[in-house]
Amino acid sequence: MAKKNKRSAQSAPIGSTPAVRTEFTPDYSTTKRDLARIGILAGSFFAGLIVLSFFIK
Repeated sequence: MAKKNKRSAQSAPIGSTPAVRTEFTPDYSTTKRDLARIGILAGSFFAGLIVLSFFIK
């Protein structure tokens, strides 16, 4: 059976990297536009089904 080599974790010393505080500000404008488009399409299909239901006996 082969021996497993232990690797030491190499990490930067604690004081070498300064702590940088960044704010997470996502941009959901495209998501809102897509949801509005989906809502309009769903509403129009639903209205179309209601209109078609008057012509079917």
